[in-house]
Amino acid sequence: MSGSGAKHLYWLALSRWVSVPAAVIAVGVLVVEFGFAEPPVSTGCLHLLQIIAAVLLWWNKIYFWAVVQRREFTWYKPVLDIILLLLLVLSLIFLPDLTKARAPAATLRWGVFQIYLLLLVLFHLGRLSIAAAASGRAPTRALLISFAAIIFIGSILLMLPAAHHGGRLCFTDAVFTATSATCVTGLIVRDTGSDFTRLGQTVILVMIQMGGLGIMIFGALFAMLLGSPLSMRESVAMRDIMNEQTPGRIGRVVVFICLITLTLEALGAVGLYGTWGSVPDTEATTALRGGAFYKSVFHSISAFCNAGFSLQTDSLMAYRGCRQIYLILCPLIILGGLGFPVLHNLWTIVRQRMSRQRDDGTVKDSAFASARLTLHSKIVLTTTAALLLFGFVLFLVLEYTSSEPNHHPVTGLTLLDSLFNSITARTAGFNTVAIDELDAGSKLVLIFLMYVGGSPSSTAGGIKTVSFAVMVLAIFATMRRRREVLVFHRTIPMMVVRRVATLIMLYGLLLWLLTLLMTITEHSSDQDILDLFFEVASALGTVGLSTGVTGQLTLAGKWVIIIAMLIGRLGPLSLLAALTFNIRPIRYEYPREPLVVG
Repeated sequence: MSGSGAKHLYWLALSRWVSVPAAVIAVGVLVVEFGFAEPPVSTGCLHLLQIIAAVLLWWNKIYFWAVVQRREFTWYKPVLDIILLLLLVLSLIFLPDLTKARAPAATLRWGVFQIYLLLLVLFHLGRLSIAAAASGRAPTRALLISFAAIIFIGSILLMLPAAHHGGRLCFTDAVFTATSATCVTGLIVRDTGSDFTRLGQTVILVMIQMGGLGIMIFGALFAMLLGSPLSMRESVAMRDIMNEQTPGRIGRVVVFICLITLTLEALGAVGLYGTWGSVPDTEATTALRGGAFYKSVFHSISAFCNAGFSLQTDSLMAYRGCRQIYLILCPLIILGGLGFPVLHNLWTIVRQRMSRQRDDGTVKDSAFASARLTLHSKIVLTTTAALLLFGFVLFLVLEYTSSEPNHHPVTGLTLLDSLFNSITARTAGFNTVAIDELDAGSKLVLIFLMYVGGSPSSTAGGIKTVSFAVMVLAIFATMRRRREVLVFHRTIPMMVVRRVATLIMLYGLLLWLLTLLMTITEHSSDQDILDLFFEVASALGTVGLSTGVTGQLTLAGKWVIIIAMLIGRLGPLSLLAALTFNIRPIRYEYPREPLVVG
């Protein structure tokens, strides 16, 4: 590499890391300005710091385009960046006159500038996380750091006086809530609807969205939209994180993920909008028009990201009689749990069917001429359908044939309730019936569904449907004395079977170990062992269902659940890969000797 090239790379790296203190300044100033009723620093000083942060963040962009990319510079690459800047300038000049708002013009202008500043911060943090993943260290380690950063920042924001009602929110409860939101779990120690203000609820909602998709996805999207393409190393790092085979397709996959997410969440919000007034005794009937809209958006995002957060104290129990809730939330939960590779595969097939032939009978688009269901999609769809049917039948049968003394089926239990619980137990976390009133057998069925969870590369947790299916197929192959694991006329590599066996063993050991820790931390509360097991399975599977244990946890018990939620979101194998990334593989073999098994 030439001296000038090395110099440019040095200054580019320096300019990127200059954006770190700039982002810290920007976020810190916004926290001070909006988090306190009376900021300890004057508003003029805060606004000056915001301008300094914006200048530092823009210096990175200017250097990148003027120096690093000057040879490959084309006018259309930074066009969106320029458009956003022009919109900012026009808004600062004309917005107060166009809106005719009651707020002072200066307040409106600073509000627009602060929104733009937040977009700059998100862009730079996303790019930094991608650059860290491509630095030669384990990409999963960068993923862990990005989740930890979101949780820490979210905890600080939730502790602000303007984010919650009542007295002081302790650090442990703030971390628990932030972890539950970022890891799209749904377990709560503070009621989301009554204990947090609209600001606090919005912080939780943003963490759900960022945790469901990941800050690196947002960083890659912003990079492409703002004309700053990913390097090859960054594409390879994103490939490892997203389980995508071809680095060249990363851009299209990222765009598809963001578009399908926003589209489905928007459709879900529209479908839920007229639902909240159907129950006379809820606060929704007296809510303003904006309140009903916010509720719809909140629950739609929470459902698609499989988070399970609700603005009602009893989740969705008050809406058991509303079929619209089932018809909207169930598809959102299932689609969110299928995984983006399956959704992309299905979309490709739909496009093929829509554009297969022209009027003259020729193929219109050869790129989709060979589109078909992949082996991954077939396994996911088949296993998902089987698990939903399995949970639905067992849940219904066990509740009506319980042999427990003094147990009665959940009052008014319907077929829709049974189906909804079978769907939501696979990492969504909403509930329309009281979980603590269920039969012990029903709880065990829910634990099994939480253990399996959703599908790979989705917003769900658990060991994943593909892992469960591969292990079942491996057992079947062993029983039939087959040397290979076969499915749909395809052979599954033995390396995949080994990874699945490792994952299931690790997950089972973690479930046992965390439950053991919970029996130690909660020994004074006299909790039932099945309820503790249920709580740990819900946290490790990032589900959010609870028998009522969460609100009674000790301080140590809360931290055990926090660790369980973080491990469950990252996945045991990803965590193991991050810890063992630098270990070199052994290049030799010892003599083989037979071993008695079984």
